[in-house]
Amino acid sequence: MTEYRLPKLVEEDSGAARLSSELAKRSTLLWAGAELRVPHAELGTGLKTALRSAYSAGRIVRGLESAERALAGEEKGMKNVDRKTGVERGKRVSRLVVLAGDGSERFYRSVEWMLRRHSPRVLGLRVPVDESGLGELLFGPNQVARLLMLEHKDAVSAVLLALAAQWRGE
Repeated sequence: MTEYRLPKLVEEDSGAARLSSELAKRSTLLWAGAELRVPHAELGTGLKTALRSAYSAGRIVRGLESAERALAGEEKGMKNVDRKTGVERGKRVSRLVVLAGDGSERFYRSVEWMLRRHSPRVLGLRVPVDESGLGELLFGPNQVARLLMLEHKDAVSAVLLALAAQWRGE
């Protein structure tokens, strides 16, 4: 079972240990030949609200290529800061990649590569909606989104706390 080192805001919540356990328990292989397991969650009301809030705050990156560019830029910046300060940053989840459930094997292989490269700071989450449903949620009718990346720890924390509440039945 994978244990996740969650953002500090989430770890301060009383349900943090259970959330980490649920994330691991609800994980399945990303695609048939994958080595990486990714948590799955229903797209409940709280999760939708947290995603919409992140979008309104400008904390969403849309699409695989855009997410890869953003992560590569962040990685470069963090390495520079680590080198200059002589202190390596902590290894905790700070980015969340939300995946539609209808991607191709090729797409999920690319996602797996990205998640592995940027582990442990990037966590994947698959939701059982197609790219149209995920796109419409944030971008409006006739819009698609196969991948959304939350790029701020506060937005990531809000989504993870919404998941925790959803899994507690709230």
